[in-house]
Amino acid sequence: MYLIVKFEQKNMGFSKLKPAVPRNWLIATAGVMWSAVGVILCLMAYHWLTTVVSKWSILFGVIGLLLAMVVYYFGFSKIARKNIDRLFQFQDKVCFFAFQAWKSYLIIALMATMGAFLRHSSIPKQYLAVIYLAIGGALILSSLHYYARLLNIKVHGQS
Repeated sequence: MYLIVKFEQKNMGFSKLKPAVPRNWLIATAGVMWSAVGVILCLMAYHWLTTVVSKWSILFGVIGLLLAMVVYYFGFSKIARKNIDRLFQFQDKVCFFAFQAWKSYLIIALMATMGAFLRHSSIPKQYLAVIYLAIGGALILSSLHYYARLLNIKVHGQS
């Protein structure tokens, strides 16, 4: 009995260290993170397409943007909606790092590693720009789901 009480007291100490924030902050954080990463990827692609002067640069840019809409529609928009639904299963105050599911952090690490590998590979940058535009554009479009949900919560009082 003494060990159980002692253990519970230690857990209470750790819970004070947990950065708990309102659920709306998680939605805003996820939206900002998705937007920021999307903008970074699109800026890298833009830089690569403008650095390599070619008549094909515009075509590569257009293909990347068209692929962004496909990736958004068939992939990232569903992930964003699923994540928003997951966030609404939490109580009002939640750990700040819960804006993404824990397994998503592993996927993010894998994608960042793959991106670094591709950037340093011998693949021409204009081809990489298509991939970066597709993923970056899809992230930006998908981040709009988070902002729309925040707008519904704040303006219309909807969940």
